[in-house]
Amino acid sequence: MLVVRLFGLLALIGIGGSLVAWLLTGNPRYRRWAWNCFRVGLMVVLAFLILLVLERLFEPFA
Repeated sequence: MLVVRLFGLLALIGIGGSLVAWLLTGNPRYRRWAWNCFRVGLMVVLAFLILLVLERLFEPFA
């Protein structure tokens, strides 16, 4: 769980920094970067949760 929390923190820092850079410069590249960081972070969290669910489902068979 520490790895997931660390990844979440890094994703929030990346998204926040990109949005601040977009607000300061007006360059849409930073907004796209924040959106991509959000999407990748969401996919990683969903993959982790799916693995936890699969572990619970297949635990009785081990």
